[in-house]
Amino acid sequence: MKPRPKTLTENLTARLLHRAAWRQFPVCRNRFLCACLTGWLILFACQPFISPATADSTAARPTLADDPLAVLPVEELEIVTAAGSFRFSVEIADEADERSTGLMHRPRMLPTHGMLFDFGKTGPVMMWMENTPLSLDMVFIRSDGTIARIARNTTPFSRDIVSSGEPVSHVLELNAGMATLIGLKSGDRVRHRMFR
Repeated sequence: MKPRPKTLTENLTARLLHRAAWRQFPVCRNRFLCACLTGWLILFACQPFISPATADSTAARPTLADDPLAVLPVEELEIVTAAGSFRFSVEIADEADERSTGLMHRPRMLPTHGMLFDFGKTGPVMMWMENTPLSLDMVFIRSDGTIARIARNTTPFSRDIVSSGEPVSHVLELNAGMATLIGLKSGDRVRHRMFR
């Protein structure tokens, strides 16, 4: 029995996702990326707001169920930009082995999920993407919670060093494109119990 021929949609999708096709079809690539970012924005805007009055209730706290692939404790984090305030559930990597593993081998991550690396001290930080299939935005954060630098759209599986550029105490990893989507820039603030 012959295999079923691919439909036009299946063929176009396969071509759009192929690296060579990205270069051949810049208009399709831009439309595809725009559609992805719009979808993230819609998902993000439809999340329920957690008021301070309900923040202490168990139901309002992020749990491991937020992202089925989460393996570390999850806490809520807020990023304040000129575009507004955005909440994320983040895994906390505060031990050396947790930081060295990070998001390695993680095939996907929910749009409003991330990982916060706590180095326990301020200093130059160097990251890389080895064994990481996700493209990420790496947000380098000073000890006061202000953003020092953003490395956008990092290359999956790359062994190239991504440097903080200045002494920092934390790094927040988000899905690639999220920093642009929320209008994140250097000097914006992250609110979390770890920042003074």
